[in-house]
Amino acid sequence: MFYFVSRIVHKKEMENSTEIVSFVLAAYGNIGNLKYLYFIIMLLWYLSICVSNTILIVVIYMDRTLHEPMYILLCNLFVNEMGGSTSLYPLLLSQMFSDTHEVTLPWCFLQMCCIYTCSSVELCSLAAMAYDRYVCICYPLHYNVIMSTGRVGKMLLLIWMYSFANFIFSFSFIIPLTFCGNVIDKVFCDHHLVIKLACSVSVLTSISDLLFAFATVVIPFVLILVSYVKILSVCLNTSKENKQKAISTCTPQIASLSNMFLSGIFHFADSRFDVAHVPDKVRITLSVYIFIVQPMITPFMYGLKLPKIRQSCKRILFDRK
Repeated sequence: MFYFVSRIVHKKEMENSTEIVSFVLAAYGNIGNLKYLYFIIMLLWYLSICVSNTILIVVIYMDRTLHEPMYILLCNLFVNEMGGSTSLYPLLLSQMFSDTHEVTLPWCFLQMCCIYTCSSVELCSLAAMAYDRYVCICYPLHYNVIMSTGRVGKMLLLIWMYSFANFIFSFSFIIPLTFCGNVIDKVFCDHHLVIKLACSVSVLTSISDLLFAFATVVIPFVLILVSYVKILSVCLNTSKENKQKAISTCTPQIASLSNMFLSGIFHFADSRFDVAHVPDKVRITLSVYIFIVQPMITPFMYGLKLPKIRQSCKRILFDRK
């Protein structure tokens, strides 16, 4: 009986809906002639992200003294920043000159895959870096054994596989959906807003993005928290010099993590709560805050804060001997 009722409901939904082949990114609105100014600013910003991250990747690759676990993890972080930015900026730039702001379903799903996978890789990479600092500070004599090159390589492979599997699990609930609407009030394809456009959603599907958020955010955050609590407990019992060294080493990671969670709060609030009272330009800026700020501050934060990378940059880029 339940089967026949569900089939009838599904049939009525199909009859009352048209086949959706594209989504409309409505947050662009009508920006008029300002689109040329926005385009130039966003293009220069995207190029700056690519150039700054590429320089650090090349420097780490060329300088063999930087072929250590911490810098290999940093190199992975720089690669991920470029991947996350590329998942947003090319489509964003092309949409500025579009009259309809439409994006086909395959491109929308591809963008979601890249954005959310890279976001997961970002947090998992910060967790791996926190563990690396924990081993370095708490077990300095065993550091080279615990954080061997082979083990770091396996750690990076696990990070990417884990992040991709997380998204595929969540995305598997979207594939069967039938959509009764196609307007997304953002400048990129948002997982939660896409689900809200479905004609009918099961309980598991409706919470699939929460399950993804738990696996992507909560688990890495707990690992990071445990690592830094143990680092702090060790630092409190050491000399003042070691405390300062530990703080200077961990500060960039803590700042990057804080910025990630701040941007995550903006994204969560914009997707799930009524923020109509917030000016559109402010809301749009906050929704893409993570893609604007994080990829730019990461290379400068680590490139300028870590003396070894700074010295390698000077030697490789400016030493003409």
